[in-house]
Amino acid sequence: MKKLLVFSLLFPLLIACGTKVERMDANTGKDLSGKWNDTDSRTTAETMIADCLDGNWYNKALKAKGGNEPVVIVGTVKNNTMEHINTSTFIEEMQRALINSGKVEFVASPEERGEVRNERLEQQEYASEETRKAFGREVGADYMLSGVLDSITDSEGRKSVIYYQINLKLINIETNQIVWNGEQKLKKYVVKNSLKL
Repeated sequence: MKKLLVFSLLFPLLIACGTKVERMDANTGKDLSGKWNDTDSRTTAETMIADCLDGNWYNKALKAKGGNEPVVIVGTVKNNTMEHINTSTFIEEMQRALINSGKVEFVASPEERGEVRNERLEQQEYASEETRKAFGREVGADYMLSGVLDSITDSEGRKSVIYYQINLKLINIETNQIVWNGEQKLKKYVVKNSLKL
């Protein structure tokens, strides 16, 4: 009888612990762990790229290129946090914001260029002469955007404050001059539930 009573009390809890899946809009922010997430990545990239393109360097670059848009490439973004952060999604967010701004031209990453160069090489042998793409016609980037993600975590018991600092620099590839230096800060207060089943 006791076992039946215990089971009847625990049964609703066991059912409640089952997996539940809810579809969400991809742009909806939902913080579960308090760690860096897709919303942080997207909003930080959009904010920082908007700030970058509003910088003084932009009008100077347009003038230097006779009104033509500057050509940009995104380099390395280092993750110096203690979290596993997939920086490639952050880089993609920055690329998307740059391209969609319509203010700059954009060139492919080294990995993408390697794949395209292999395709161009194969075309020399397998594609018709009229459709074959020539070597030596690539557009060189004028500027490289790179940066670093840092974090500091302050914890006491179940409570934590996670501070993120994202620094990006836009560097003139020909002169090595830093033409823009941007910073974004995020702070999250996290309280972990003490009930663990």
